Amino acid sequence: MLRTVTTAAVGLTLAAGCAPDSEAPVKVSVLSRSSNGQYVPTQVELTTIEDVVGLKGSVGDLQGGARIVIDANDPALQNATADTVAEVLLKNTGYDVKASYITQKDEKTGEDVLWPADFHSWNMVTSYYNLERANEYFRTVANVKVASFEPAPTLYYFPDFIQTQVNKEPARDNAIFYPVLQAFMVLPFDQIQRAPLPLNAAVMAHEYSHLVFNRLAYAGQNLPVSLSNWSSESPSQGANVLKSFDEGLADYHAYGATCRSVSGCDPRFMATSFDGGPYAGVTDARDLSRADRCMSALLWDRLQFQDVGTFSSDGAEYQVGTLIATALYQAGRSTGQEAQLQRDIVSAYYDTDPAKPGIYQYTQQVIGDQTLFSIAVPAAAIISHISDLELRKAVCNEFMDHLRIPRELLIGPSLCPASAAGGTTCPNIFQ
Repeated sequence: MLRTVTTAAVGLTLAAGCAPDSEAPVKVSVLSRSSNGQYVPTQVELTTIEDVVGLKGSVGDLQGGARIVIDANDPALQNATADTVAEVLLKNTGYDVKASYITQKDEKTGEDVLWPADFHSWNMVTSYYNLERANEYFRTVANVKVASFEPAPTLYYFPDFIQTQVNKEPARDNAIFYPVLQAFMVLPFDQIQRAPLPLNAAVMAHEYSHLVFNRLAYAGQNLPVSLSNWSSESPSQGANVLKSFDEGLADYHAYGATCRSVSGCDPRFMATSFDGGPYAGVTDARDLSRADRCMSALLWDRLQFQDVGTFSSDGAEYQVGTLIATALYQAGRSTGQEAQLQRDIVSAYYDTDPAKPGIYQYTQQVIGDQTLFSIAVPAAAIISHISDLELRKAVCNEFMDHLRIPRELLIGPSLCPASAAGGTTCPNIFQ
């Protein structure tokens, strides 16, 4: 589908163009989801761009041709530090991309609009635009300070990304935020052609959420101390909980970003990429609107007692993350305060107030004993940052119900009110 759309779009660009003006705002065409759910060429403004050909701006810097290899047997990687690990992994740092455009006149205003002139230009410009949209969501809805986004991350476009323990061949069909490099990666398309992941604005918002979580809940560390230390131990409850919240909150913010689009709020935001393809089951597995999701006794035990490698081997962090995202979705919808909840969640990532510590502060308090960092701890951090009492109680009830967090761990000053009693959707797993 993608090549069909881009080929048709390029066929519409009939006027020859000269060197485009890079001064923002720049009017361009991108592939964006319309109000009827279809991906179509859409005129937008890039408001942060500094070089529209090289696709550099304050939200990202696109680089092509990179080669990134994660090889556990590489002696250089075994001896790497936080300061040297990026150099070890980047076997080829790549080069500046070069997007091509043809200029068209806007029929209504007569202003010049840049139309990407080839397949890769459409992909790259749309990827940059989706970074802009995600950045705008976190600045305006989640109230993240501009300084938290600095320095601007690199976006590696179609790199060779190899994880030798998984596959000797470069990975395909993914969009990734990789904190070790403080960079995004848009991998080549293979089986996902319906709406490849970088064209799905919600998927890019999910990845951008990982950047925000890293900059705040991990204090911008490329090798987060809490996650690294806890992952080296077994069992690794703290690491499992951190990974689960990172994924669940990313899904919830991806949903939040859809609410600012012309197609409207979409709890099944992965459908446009995955439905009808080899990964169709992902949409149902991560559908936030399903109110019947419950923590099982098996998943609860895995969260507590497995090492992080075993826990993540079948994506258990996504299973727990979906429960977290679903609980937040239900609470926000039932109270009509979704935007407020999204803002409150991000405010809980980093907070030095001893009366309501942020997630980062909680990790530092128990850094020497991850058994003290249960699923109730980041849940409490979020709850304590919700000022509206009705919304706070709703989140408490959903966490107690769907995540099966024991009520006594969430009741207290600045936490859940005594009237919070959970729900009746999910069965008791502690009998």
